[in-house]
Amino acid sequence: MSTIDSILTENRVFPPSDDFRRRARVSGREAYDALCAEAATDYEGFWGRQAREQLAWHKPFTQVLDESDAPFYRWFHDGELNVSHNCIDRHLPLLANKVALIFESDNGTVRRVTYAELSRLVGRFANGLKSLGVTKGDRVIVYMPMSIEAVVAMQACARLGAIHSVVFGGFSAKSLNERIIDAKARLVITANAGIRGGKVVPLKTTTDEAVAMGGCDSLERVVVYRRAEEKDAPIEWHRGRDLWWHDLVADKPDVCEPTWVGADDPLFILYTSGSTGKPKGVQHSSAGYLLGAVNSMNWVFDYKPDDIFWCTADVGWITGHSYVAYGPLAVGGTQVIFEGVPTYPDAGRFWQMIERHKVSIFYTAPTAIRSLIKLGGDLPKRHDLSSLRLLGTVGEPINPEAWMWYHEQVGGGRCPIVDTWWQTETGSHMLAPLPGAIATKPGSCTLPLPGIMADIVDETGAKVETGGGFLVITRPFPSQVRTLWGDPERFKKSYFPEEYQGRYYLAGDSAHRDDDGYFWIMGRIDDVLNVSGHRLGTMEVESALVANPLVAEAAVVGRPDPLKGEAIVAFVVLKGARPSGEEGKRIIADLREWVAKEIGAIAKPEDIRFGDNLPKTRSGKIMRRLLRAIARGETITQDVSTLENPAILQQLQESV
Repeated sequence: MSTIDSILTENRVFPPSDDFRRRARVSGREAYDALCAEAATDYEGFWGRQAREQLAWHKPFTQVLDESDAPFYRWFHDGELNVSHNCIDRHLPLLANKVALIFESDNGTVRRVTYAELSRLVGRFANGLKSLGVTKGDRVIVYMPMSIEAVVAMQACARLGAIHSVVFGGFSAKSLNERIIDAKARLVITANAGIRGGKVVPLKTTTDEAVAMGGCDSLERVVVYRRAEEKDAPIEWHRGRDLWWHDLVADKPDVCEPTWVGADDPLFILYTSGSTGKPKGVQHSSAGYLLGAVNSMNWVFDYKPDDIFWCTADVGWITGHSYVAYGPLAVGGTQVIFEGVPTYPDAGRFWQMIERHKVSIFYTAPTAIRSLIKLGGDLPKRHDLSSLRLLGTVGEPINPEAWMWYHEQVGGGRCPIVDTWWQTETGSHMLAPLPGAIATKPGSCTLPLPGIMADIVDETGAKVETGGGFLVITRPFPSQVRTLWGDPERFKKSYFPEEYQGRYYLAGDSAHRDDDGYFWIMGRIDDVLNVSGHRLGTMEVESALVANPLVAEAAVVGRPDPLKGEAIVAFVVLKGARPSGEEGKRIIADLREWVAKEIGAIAKPEDIRFGDNLPKTRSGKIMRRLLRAIARGETITQDVSTLENPAILQQLQESV
């Protein structure tokens, strides 16, 4: 393999408006190029300047980057700071009365918290944790619904130098059990329940089940926030172990002095699931991670003091860490936090909330966008979205037609779209347009951020000048994963493989670069299809399908084929009702020809299956490994408890 074939052509270009460019933090291509040139000329000097200017230090650092134990790079390691101090204290008293968090509950109730109030909430809870013996370096599991209290819990851990590990509230008892054991957590912070889409999610009950599975010998206490009425969320109480949040903080002082930690000390562990084996505990540092979040808030989101920022991600994912719990607070921003789902009580919920809260920066996932197109493509027009000035996407590549709908129907044709490529392991944006400097192209994450040295290589590590290959980062960067918790060998094998002599951070994604140097993500390396000797990225075939006016969403996988090597199987959600019989056969034939016309006969799906939706996690990620099993006719033996819609699997298995 020398390259991965790129078969999708997209020629539409959207430069920033003159007005947006003039007001932008990074204004014009020349300003972007100057930052990149500074990093290329003096890499450590560039990052040292960023760290000194953007973060508040208790003890200044003297060394920017320590590469002596590569790939376990250390940034600013002899400096000291506190992340919670950077997110709260340094904004006081100047921003004391500025709203930090606007929380909208599932039923529409709104609560606002200022920076002064957030300081008191975090101080009291940190003192509560301290009274339970939590100290620097201890691990604390946060298993909470989206709420102000989830952010408070994370900030309180950071304030004490404790290492939090947030577990998404949709994960099963088994997943929670594995994470408690692997982190050797002393404490679990949870709620009696969460509320999503009008339904009660029994978090405390799931926590009890997780502990009852055994192996949680390190666990001492479970702190429970009362989110739901007790009659709606009955729970068992374990005396001596369980403690109500409100009782814990009842007599605690508002002020908790921050614990100063080393810049490279761990801030959190966030577990990512592989297709097999135990979950990987991605460990992030304090200073380098926060610097990535702050820079991307300023550069990519072009944050301004009067912005109302809304990232729809749950705090259980890296996006909810960087762009809910830390980044917006570190820049003194005001942000919306939403408890519910975008389709409850109807598919207009997002647009209603943007109108109600005057959101100016909106950041969500392509899967949410495609679902909302299917459920009400004209709904944005019914709401006043004039407050919006910038849109963003995260989680996976966005197909060009969904990008265009987002641009025209949500942004009114006037809002730049920042399509961001990054990962749990990178901590913050790696490839994304700086909206006042870079012209955008539908479906492309465009160019690396200043200081991020990205490239495309083949499987030997040789640079790929044209065509597709493996996306790599060629130099260490501050927000980079430091190690995998308790498993340094797995860290090296996963991200700095021997075939590259440990030179590059291997992202695990395939990509190609166009004539303008723009990057296009083609899918995960393990999702590359080998059809009749052609290596094709799944993203391009999916984009071609979604470009058809009948199609709302599509996912493509491969199955073994004796003639072609692999055959393409497409799972398709139409904008209308799921077809059957002769109508279904006609649409299948039309879609196959459509793909052939869009990108070539080689990419025609061998099999197309229709579903009312696709199997997704509650964060919106499509579970392609389950689709591969269905395409191959295999029995699904994997845990599907984290799916938002497990019943869809049978529908797709039966679809013809």
